[in-house]
Parts: sequence; structure tokens; C-alpha cells
Amino acid sequence: MFAIVECAGKQYKVEKNSVIDVDKLSLKPGEKVDLKVLLISDKSKTFAKPAELKAAKVTAVVVEEFKDKKIVVFKYKPKIHIRKKQGHRQPYTKLKIQSIAVGKEG
Repeated sequence: MFAIVECAGKQYKVEKNSVIDVDKLSLKPGEKVDLKVLLISDKSKTFAKPAELKAAKVTAVVVEEFKDKKIVVFKYKPKIHIRKKQGHRQPYTKLKIQSIAVGKEG
């Protein structure tokens, strides 16, 4: 069984016990979060209509918060001596999917 969930404006395909990296959430490690379900699929049946997904629930727990590797942003304009070097590390939250529940079939 897998599900398509939305978190921070992005969509992720998840299964039970899978780990995903999402943009930073304001949650502490160990806290639980319910993700918005867009689709749930089993081997025999797919639930995608809003009425079917009303009771669907995907629960995840926050494992850790971390930063991605540094990228370098270098702006350069020739002949006028403009050089600007900047670094950026994107913050992420690691989520572990605990359960995918369909709820009552509608």
C-alpha cells in the first residue's frame, strides 16, 4: 500500500516505514504530524476522490531536522568589478511514516 501526500506545497509518494525529507517544519523531533492525503492505492483498489479520502489518514513522526549540503551562489559582472559570493544551506525535516489508514470506505 502506498499513498501520495502533500506537505509544504510539495507531493511525496510514501509507504509505511519510509523516510522522507521535507522542507523545514516547525516541529520538534519525536512529534507526530498528520499529512494531507491526495491518493491511497492498494494492490486491488485506489482511493482518489475527496469523499473516499475524507477519513484517510497518514501519520508521520519527526526524526530530525538537518541542513542540506552547501551550495555556492556566485554573481559576476565582467569589466565593472562586481563579484558577489554567497552560500546557502537549505533546512529540511526528516519524517518517518508510521501508518497509512484508509478509514471507512465511502
